[in-house]
Amino acid sequence: MTTHKEHNKIMLANISGVDRPGVTAQLMEVLARHNALILDIGQADIHSHLNLGILFQTSDRNSGDLLKDLLFKSYELNVKIRFSPISDEDYSSWVSLQGKNRYIITIVARQITAQMIQAIASLSATQGLNIDSIKRLTGRIPLQETERRPLASVEFSMRGTPSDTEALQKSFMDISGKLNVDISFQRESMFRRMRRLICFDMDSTLIQTEVIDELAIRAGVGDEVKAITESAMRGEIDFTESFRRRVSLLKGLDVSVMQDIAENLPMTEGVGRLLRTLKMVGFKIAILSGGFTFFGNYLKNKYPIDYIYANELEVKDGKLTGRYLGEVVDGRRKAELLRLIAQVENVDLMQTVAVGDGANDLPMLSSAGLGIAFHAKPKVKESASQAISTVGLDGILYFLGYKDSHIDENKLGIDIHSGEVSGMWGR
Repeated sequence: MTTHKEHNKIMLANISGVDRPGVTAQLMEVLARHNALILDIGQADIHSHLNLGILFQTSDRNSGDLLKDLLFKSYELNVKIRFSPISDEDYSSWVSLQGKNRYIITIVARQITAQMIQAIASLSATQGLNIDSIKRLTGRIPLQETERRPLASVEFSMRGTPSDTEALQKSFMDISGKLNVDISFQRESMFRRMRRLICFDMDSTLIQTEVIDELAIRAGVGDEVKAITESAMRGEIDFTESFRRRVSLLKGLDVSVMQDIAENLPMTEGVGRLLRTLKMVGFKIAILSGGFTFFGNYLKNKYPIDYIYANELEVKDGKLTGRYLGEVVDGRRKAELLRLIAQVENVDLMQTVAVGDGANDLPMLSSAGLGIAFHAKPKVKESASQAISTVGLDGILYFLGYKDSHIDENKLGIDIHSGEVSGMWGR
């Protein structure tokens, strides 16, 4: 007697219609009743409209009854269902793609335009990257612009290997400047979802000023110091030498001036929201600054900051002497401190983030797992792998993969499953 081996069918079901609680559960009940094996599933809701994809395997003998029951159930639920058979060869080809490199492209802007999405999608396609999924990280946008936070972010999950990563990064920078959008391009890995230490420059990063310039204005040498500062930040002169020259010009300034300046520091947009969120999800936060400890400690008392390393001004008889104490915190020292803090906190360097704006921040930015040039000088922006130039500091949260629902509703853990069921057939 000859026995016939039972054949299996692979089917893709695309379901669409008005979303409401229970739709997915009732469709799954039909599949469960017929002992279907789920190979992939993905669901999205856009303005209460459901788009659900289910890739399943069932026996050839059972497939007719299963498809019929799904059709009846979809009619009952008032949703549309479309079936597409998938060959074993196509399924195997899809499975083989799972080993391909995966990248995350995040865009952040005051508002997202179709032109931005088109530019990202077109450039990615020319580089051989395929979009697995797209998700919105920021809250839904009300019709009245005044009712929302002026931030919008969308994240693309991409699969493939760029034909020229350096050219891709440069093109993203060009798009960023032309369309007023910040673009992050990161290799997807476990480290991206497990950042644990973030190190900030202070002046022109956490605060919207260079404190040494403020002190110089009070000392009556504002123009001289500002010229030296700008030259140093552009990388034209050595930071340590420029620092020595600027501090010497502050000789004789009363220390009471520092308290007055500290109490009136202009904070950067989004700093409170960023630091509060990072602390709640378990980050260690450090200030590594070429500025002064007095102002760093002031911020440490105001925000949840764990470490502060900056320069100490020498004071005698209540006045600045024009000298400083100890080693200057320059670019080299910032990178050293980042590595030291990571070691103390048992954090892998790939789990670190560095944020800064000046040439003396580049060693720190390049040492960190994720280096972000924030409203940086052109030379710094060109050298950094990531940059934010159009929004506030809380734009960093989206580069780290957080959603507004995690941030603003205090549901602050990253959903490690979001976006994982991607690459659905028929997209």
